[in-house]
Amino acid sequence: MKQYSLKIASLGIQHVLAMYAGAVIVPLIVGGALGLTGEQLTYLVSIDIFMCGIATLLQVWRNKFFGIGLPVVLGCTFTAVGPMIAIGGQYGISAIYGSILVSGIFVVAISKYFGKLVRFFPPVVTGSVVTIIGITLIPVAMNNMAGGQGSPDFGSLTNIGLAFGTLLFIIVLFRFFKGFVRAIAILLGLGAGTVVAYFMGMVNFTAVAEASWLHMPAPFYFGLPTFEVSAILTMILVAMVSLVESTGVYFALGDICEEKLEENDLENGYRAEGLAIILGAIFNAFPYTTYSQNVGLLQLSGVKTKNVIYTAGAFLVLLGLVPKIGALTTIIPTPVLGGAMVAMFGMVVAYGIKMLSKVDFASQENLLIIACSVGMGLGVTAVPELFAQMPSSIRILTDNGIVAGSLTAIVLNLVFNVFKSNQAAQQASFAEQKAS
Repeated sequence: MKQYSLKIASLGIQHVLAMYAGAVIVPLIVGGALGLTGEQLTYLVSIDIFMCGIATLLQVWRNKFFGIGLPVVLGCTFTAVGPMIAIGGQYGISAIYGSILVSGIFVVAISKYFGKLVRFFPPVVTGSVVTIIGITLIPVAMNNMAGGQGSPDFGSLTNIGLAFGTLLFIIVLFRFFKGFVRAIAILLGLGAGTVVAYFMGMVNFTAVAEASWLHMPAPFYFGLPTFEVSAILTMILVAMVSLVESTGVYFALGDICEEKLEENDLENGYRAEGLAIILGAIFNAFPYTTYSQNVGLLQLSGVKTKNVIYTAGAFLVLLGLVPKIGALTTIIPTPVLGGAMVAMFGMVVAYGIKMLSKVDFASQENLLIIACSVGMGLGVTAVPELFAQMPSSIRILTDNGIVAGSLTAIVLNLVFNVFKSNQAAQQASFAEQKAS
């Protein structure tokens, strides 16, 4: 029994390590971009880890109302990073949490029907959206590689060398290692870069020294949420894309665990994600989605029991209650973070392209959808004043490159694929009736 418990615990820790880099990097990027203090950043990292654990437990615990009941791990979605930085820069941090809160309520409300809405989000739409989000994140990585926007040593050889050294170390790990080491290559790269930076006198441990050993989550730590229409639309789009990704993970896990998923199971899974997003907004964390890297780990280990994921969730909750651990991640120098960001944000773009690989490129309509949506998203991001003369009601949809590009993809997919398919089906039905 003791040996079994140790095995479950070690496998649970392995799942935590596999997703930890992804979990902590989001608050570090968003908090850094919004100029949070060391204390605020420590809270953001700690509460994010804590909420990852709560979100995972909500999803694994199958009951009548929520929970897919499969060994799935939830973490904050990278898809939301660009939108959150854009919303925070334009409207302030309170608008980020207002938009996350509404998007979570929206997910819970549509959970019963989302299975039927998936056809409006084929790979040509989701792939375009994820590609746009990844592209808009790259400038953030470049600024951090140089030392952070506004820093006195911006672009110094020290910063550039440290950033590229971190990136090179991550590439070497990917080239020469497989399995678990490759899964935590980003985490190892951040650690190695920080060690080198320490010997260069670039690491400050003040945040760790000042952080407490224990804290309790505080609702609305950054103040009451505010609500902006364009911000809400952006986060709802992000939530819809995350649900499409999660649907694929659910079916993959169902196949691995040899469980046939019914419509009710999917509904419970979507509802659990919606609840996790709502709790994330209340406690000032982030939107959550299923982590595919943990599915890969599940396949590698061959252990499919939910006890392992319950253990991983419990570890995350405990880690999130200890700010000292959260503070350790905040000492990572900006150039080191920037070097890792290039790999991570590039992977977001690559993942978008991978999603687009499922698209029928023989169709000129699909090519036009991708061309117009990516072009619009990138164009509005590069030239934000493009629609400055438009009425404010229209600028809600055009001020944000991610919203503009995503809506372009959705509308053009409706025009070229959905309506066209419906029209073809009606014509075929009419022809059959005429023949009979």
